[in-house]
Amino acid sequence: MSFLSRIMVIKAKAHISSGGNNRPHGGRHEGTFVGTRKKTGAQARSRVAVIITCFGLVYCVIGGRLVQYGMAAPEAVSSIGPADHLMASRPDIVDRNGEILATDIRTVSLYAEPHKIVDADEAIELLRTVLPDLDSRATYKKLVSNSRFQWLSRQLTPKQQSSILALGIPGIGFRPEKRRFYPGGATASHIVGHVNIDNRGIAGMERYIDGQGLADLAAIGMTSDAKLEPVRLSIDLRVQAIVRDVIADGIKKYEAIAAGAVVLDVHTGEVLAMASVPDYDPNNPAEGAKDGWLNRMSNGTFEMGSTFKSFTTAMALDSGKVTLRDSFDARFPIRIGGFTIKDFHGKHRVLTVPEIFQYSSNIGTAKMADIIGIEGHKEFLTRLGLLSKLETELPEVKMPSQPREWKKINSITISFGHGVSTTPLQTAVAGAALMNGGKLIEPTFLPRTREEADAVAQPVIKQSTSDDMRFLMRWNATHGSGKHALVPGFNVGGKTGTADKVVNGRYAQGLNFNAFLAAFPIDNPQYVVLTFIDAPKTGEGGGRTAGSNAAPMVREIIRRSAALLGVKPKFGEDGSALLVSY
Repeated sequence: MSFLSRIMVIKAKAHISSGGNNRPHGGRHEGTFVGTRKKTGAQARSRVAVIITCFGLVYCVIGGRLVQYGMAAPEAVSSIGPADHLMASRPDIVDRNGEILATDIRTVSLYAEPHKIVDADEAIELLRTVLPDLDSRATYKKLVSNSRFQWLSRQLTPKQQSSILALGIPGIGFRPEKRRFYPGGATASHIVGHVNIDNRGIAGMERYIDGQGLADLAAIGMTSDAKLEPVRLSIDLRVQAIVRDVIADGIKKYEAIAAGAVVLDVHTGEVLAMASVPDYDPNNPAEGAKDGWLNRMSNGTFEMGSTFKSFTTAMALDSGKVTLRDSFDARFPIRIGGFTIKDFHGKHRVLTVPEIFQYSSNIGTAKMADIIGIEGHKEFLTRLGLLSKLETELPEVKMPSQPREWKKINSITISFGHGVSTTPLQTAVAGAALMNGGKLIEPTFLPRTREEADAVAQPVIKQSTSDDMRFLMRWNATHGSGKHALVPGFNVGGKTGTADKVVNGRYAQGLNFNAFLAAFPIDNPQYVVLTFIDAPKTGEGGGRTAGSNAAPMVREIIRRSAALLGVKPKFGEDGSALLVSY
């Protein structure tokens, strides 16, 4: 249609709309056409501008999101929060010299989002090529569940992660986590403890740290990505390794079922080393769950045998009713309440107090306890902390056991270490009080100065009693059952303890629980060392009493660790070891 024809059509339409009015329009029609065309053009331009603006805004939003995603740290898509909110940081644990005992390392864990899984059976089949121990039935239930998130495997190795990524399974992803790592393995497992899969402390000092507020801070997200100050312990990793090595070797050498030892600073109460075997690797604690989790040093109670004669003798001397010059008739057994008390290697004569200690006379010790009386005996052991639960940082501490009602027969048997069960650690702590001038100091696994120790120390015996006990300990080591504990130049003193082992509430024939309580250097004691060995079948010289197995273990610990502890040997001009006399 030509331009003129289109004009004529427009005029015809205008005529019809005016009801057939034939009045001439002239230039008015031409002006109306021009105005309408201008108006239509303006509207078209407005629409185009709006469309362009909208498209521009959309592309700006898309571009902005792409930039945001590009700058963000790469992270697998999942239905849970950021990894740092899942796993709180833990402080490193270090020994007294700064050696790391426990630290956090980065790892990843495998998860699934079931609503994105296409074929559960195929996914499991593929995953088992990398994770052969994956439980197929349990995993299938997770993958077909209605949940939006399921853990499949925690704490994978980088190689496992890479292999699973290569499988390209939809709905499977990884989350970064933190894993606790213990460089020393089992070396200090019962002290350091371990954490669970969520990095929460459940044993040892790990649990103690959580109890001091770390768990509460983690619960509110205040430790998510924080660099926490290390927790320094009192132990010396070098001495700790020696102690564990000696007792582990002792189990093999003496064919025993368990052993333990502790090295304790007598002036501060600091535990420099403590070990109990069997033990476990805290990097894989499940493997040691059967026997290794039990810390026999603090969480096991035993009748400590003749080591208790040290406390009975100290009680008698401290009372002022007995002196080192006194003697007691040990010719005949004591018969009381259907029981007969006799000596293992009886001399069948009157014995002085040093001889009672040297020959470990049950009869002479019982007669000293009888002078003090039942109530005085009970009060003294309570004063030394042997009848109450030990106070220390370790959560694993067992309550000692004692008779509900003390009778004379109980006091007699307890005097030589039968009838009361205590932990080896608290026996060592009480022994330290006999050596340090009479101060009972609660043990600690954290650093402590002498001034801090004096502030919490409780005087329990006289200085003169402590001096007498140091003499008796040295006398027994040089003339009695402690000869196998001697280390040239270090003046070791100590007391053996050979007890019949209690099995199912009865004393077992042929089974012993042996211990040795020692201190060195005895002229000015710095450290107490206590060892025990459970049910040994042999010992040095063919015997199986404490003097032939528990005592040699003390010797090895002191021989190998004394220099590390800063104790210098004392030798004469001819190179021979100096012996201390009283």
